[in-house]
Amino acid sequence: MAPAVASAAKQAELLRKDGNKCFEKSRFGAAIDNYTEAITLCPNVAVYRTNRALCYMKKNDWTKVEEDCIEALKRDRGSVKAHYMLGLALLKREEYAVGVKELERALDLGRGENPKSYMVEEIWQELARAKYLEWEDASTKRTWKLQILKQACENALVDKHMHKISQMGNDETTNSYLEDLETLTEVFSKATEFDTPTEVPDYLCCKITFDIFRDPVITPSGVTYERAIILDHLEKVGNFDPVSREPLSEDQLVPNLAIKEAVQAFLQKHGWAYKMN
Repeated sequence: MAPAVASAAKQAELLRKDGNKCFEKSRFGAAIDNYTEAITLCPNVAVYRTNRALCYMKKNDWTKVEEDCIEALKRDRGSVKAHYMLGLALLKREEYAVGVKELERALDLGRGENPKSYMVEEIWQELARAKYLEWEDASTKRTWKLQILKQACENALVDKHMHKISQMGNDETTNSYLEDLETLTEVFSKATEFDTPTEVPDYLCCKITFDIFRDPVITPSGVTYERAIILDHLEKVGNFDPVSREPLSEDQLVPNLAIKEAVQAFLQKHGWAYKMN
């Protein structure tokens, strides 16, 4: 590294540290100034941009958050923070589909780095909230369309009923009308089934937290747990399976892909379940 480049890199790091101190004191404007100077000196260091993006996020300047995260990802595609904050910025613009994809990418990367970190939990919570908002938006539109369609069908049945009355009389026609109306109600009730909250099946939930699985792993005893929860148990309680009490170590945990796919399939159909996490 050339002396001038080394000097610039050293100065940029000092500016980053000063920026971090300002951030800790909630002096976000001063922190932004420090990170900006660091970026000027070393424009290809992604962390300076994600640090500045975090400051902009604290100031609710989501346009600049998005800009900094995009630039950071050009320099480091594996930046968990850049994907995460970009996802949040996109959600602010109600770009749910692309925002969710960024959060999912951040979650995958975060789990790879440290499945027990606070950031993985934070990303999951934001992803669940985004998925719920995405479902809620689609559900509202579906419900509105179904209501309009149901009303049109009911009106058509009334017209049909009145026409038959004029030709055939009351009793038989009324019975037929009531049967048709009952069938119509059953059909539309079935159509809204996936959008109606119920209970999440037990086999899709962790036996410790009782929450729906996010990253399920199975033990040699055949019990499935949420990865972060069982790792926390092994670290703080002891090296044994909490259900079977058999000896257990971290390297014996295996991803339960079947349950993970089942959870994803369930959530795909029942988006309301994201709010239960």
